[in-house]
Amino acid sequence: MKVGFVMIRLVLQVLCVLLSGWLLLSCAGNAPRETAESAAPAPQSASAPQHFFWKVSDSNSSVWLLGSIHFADSSFYPLDSVIETAFVNAEELAVEIDVTDDSVNTEIASESMQHGMMPAGKRLQDLLPTEMWNSVDSICNAWGIPSITLQVMRPWLAAMTLSAFAIQRAGIDPTLGVDAVLLDRAAHDGKAIVGLETASEQIGALADTTESDSAGIFYLKSTLREVSELDSMVARIVRAWKTGDDALLRETMADEKDYAEGTAEKELSDKLDEKVYKSRNVKMAERIAEFLSEDRNVFVVVGAAHLVLDEDNVVDLLRRRGLTVQRF
Repeated sequence: MKVGFVMIRLVLQVLCVLLSGWLLLSCAGNAPRETAESAAPAPQSASAPQHFFWKVSDSNSSVWLLGSIHFADSSFYPLDSVIETAFVNAEELAVEIDVTDDSVNTEIASESMQHGMMPAGKRLQDLLPTEMWNSVDSICNAWGIPSITLQVMRPWLAAMTLSAFAIQRAGIDPTLGVDAVLLDRAAHDGKAIVGLETASEQIGALADTTESDSAGIFYLKSTLREVSELDSMVARIVRAWKTGDDALLRETMADEKDYAEGTAEKELSDKLDEKVYKSRNVKMAERIAEFLSEDRNVFVVVGAAHLVLDEDNVVDLLRRRGLTVQRF
């Protein structure tokens, strides 16, 4: 489970809020090497792979559901005509979290400070195994990050921060992410924007404020491995999205239990999976069902992983409710 890529928009937002005026982030202007070289796919025939795009209907109304990836490049645009037409005709855009709302950004800052900082007098280094801290310290030295920046953070927030630095170092531009582009367009076109979640709920999916910080430490351990695989991971995710390849996306977003060592880590992996995916999927499906019951004309965008991962994904949950779900 590549949790480091589940909430990239929020990761970068948290980083900007916490470190603005403290650090100057270097942000390369080029797209990831493999991503930039990959051309936009040709128009699909009837037998070609499908999009991560569904029409969800009840007896008298429909909403559209698009699986997004939170990073992209110019080759993604324009979107396929079936997606573009549905978006233009929608009256509302629903996203995981509306980062165009200033009150949301204020909540992000507040929640991050409240749940993401170490207690006074405590250091991240004191919580981590020596080998893990050495890895963190080595990355800080290599990337020019003062280690004190992470020393004051709980492990989960340190992991998000390292993910954000890795994303920016790879030249990934989150402003070209599918959800970000559609958010900007919706605001420009005067469409109503609906947040499916609050900043508190999203941060709560990863925040570990237990005395042991065990889940946060496991998340940080996973992140240290993932940042070393960033370029190839991004390229595979982009290829999966452009071709509608469920299997490739699932393979790339491999569950952390594949790497977990021992029973305790497997349990932590299950806990993260429940918080990051399963419980959020249920709430997303409930909101989509509400839109249908209210006959609202909504275009919904959520991370593609929420729609195709093996267990209890949003699409399956909607089908279980007896709704008609058609893929395009």
